[in-house]
Amino acid sequence: MSRRFPEGFLWGGATAANQYEGGWKEGGKGITVSDCARHHLDIDVTDYKAHNAITTAEVMAALESSDDSLYPKRHGSEGFSHYKEDIALFAKMGFKVYRMSIAWARIFPNGDELEPNEEGLKFYDAVFDELAKYNIEPLVTMSHYEPPINLLLNYQGWYSREVIPMFTRYVETICTRYRDKVKYWLTFNEVDSMIRHPYTTGALIEDRFPGLNFEEVIFQAMHHQFVASALATKICHEIIPESKVGCMLTKLTYYPYTCKPEDVLTAQQYMRSTYCYSDTQVFGEYPSYLLSKFKNDGINLSMEADDLEIMKKYPVDFVSFSYYSSSCAAASEEGKEITAGNTISAIKNPYIPSSDWGWQIDPIGLRVSLVDLYDRYRKPLFIVENGLGAKDELVNGTVEDDYRIAYFEAHFKAMLDAIELDGVDLMGYTSWGCIDIVSESTKQMTKRYGFIYVDADDYGNGTYNRYPKKSFYWYKGVIESNGAVLFED
Repeated sequence: MSRRFPEGFLWGGATAANQYEGGWKEGGKGITVSDCARHHLDIDVTDYKAHNAITTAEVMAALESSDDSLYPKRHGSEGFSHYKEDIALFAKMGFKVYRMSIAWARIFPNGDELEPNEEGLKFYDAVFDELAKYNIEPLVTMSHYEPPINLLLNYQGWYSREVIPMFTRYVETICTRYRDKVKYWLTFNEVDSMIRHPYTTGALIEDRFPGLNFEEVIFQAMHHQFVASALATKICHEIIPESKVGCMLTKLTYYPYTCKPEDVLTAQQYMRSTYCYSDTQVFGEYPSYLLSKFKNDGINLSMEADDLEIMKKYPVDFVSFSYYSSSCAAASEEGKEITAGNTISAIKNPYIPSSDWGWQIDPIGLRVSLVDLYDRYRKPLFIVENGLGAKDELVNGTVEDDYRIAYFEAHFKAMLDAIELDGVDLMGYTSWGCIDIVSESTKQMTKRYGFIYVDADDYGNGTYNRYPKKSFYWYKGVIESNGAVLFED
């Protein structure tokens, strides 16, 4: 009997509004932090910190600039005008689910309005109706790297307590409007990423907090997001009783570089520094090791009386995560090669290959991650980001991306091993950038993840025509057979 995935497994793909939609000033949309993030194509692609460093002066320059070629998220993949065509292509692949995000600034352009933008609400009505036409289930991220820029300029981003009621007003609006159209929700994309890129996640820039411990600022903003996430879960369950609300974690998987005890301990500490965020959202309370860090590092969080009670009362229903690669950890990095990963740089593993962007390709690491997460939480898991960013060449209307097919095949087999051999409860899988989008790490269009090629370059030049790649038809076969084709001779 051929191996296949469980009945009802949710196969699909994922994008984010800030990287896919474009139309940055259309439909009454407000300006977001992502609209003001420019690319730096002169910087090495593996230097993640340099690509994502930003100052207030740079934001002000962005707001005055009309040169959209420098700010690729302003055009994205022009999904705002192409979504019907794209959803038809997703349907042709056989998608059961499509992960997307709602741009907060399309609904509340500045974030602090009392009444929503009806034009923005109608846009997502149209998107959800188009998905429903093909029986594709939406999985919607409420906040995916797109706080309105007004929250940075006139408040203090998520450091400000005032942002919580703004966010819950937005959540109540979208849950009410789409109560009959959306069942699966995620609150904050990669909530842990605040510590690595606080600008895109929390609308925070260090130079706006003179005299303050910026790490404390970040954790205070994180606390406000934890409270907001719990309230969003409460609101969603009350308005849509059958809804499922998940958290979303950057799954950074670390191996000890050697069996030297100091390296093993370092890897364990690195893993804890990732898990502390999902621990908080799943168990509804700060883990003791994170509280110890706060105490030892002199980090003092300001809380209201019922914050911890709210967090405890409204934990998430399932755990979703991104997984692209694994890394190594050692007590000392001296003499060791450093390479890039998903929003990090870490020690290179000499036993596994790397992509053109330095991200190491490790399908076994996905199985390890699934087992670790399921053993830890005993809640359903959902892989909502995974894929290979590569340099694709369009020839005669297609891309021969056998390298991408090989990547997915190995990862899908590791997923099924985790389900069948390790007893993991895995709800579904959405490949990242199922259609080419602007990458987050380097803001490039030419770092392509999709099954569908979009004719645009890093400066926004091109026809934006869509072309299915070889992997498009391969993934169609995987979904049609529910994975059985992976095991055919």
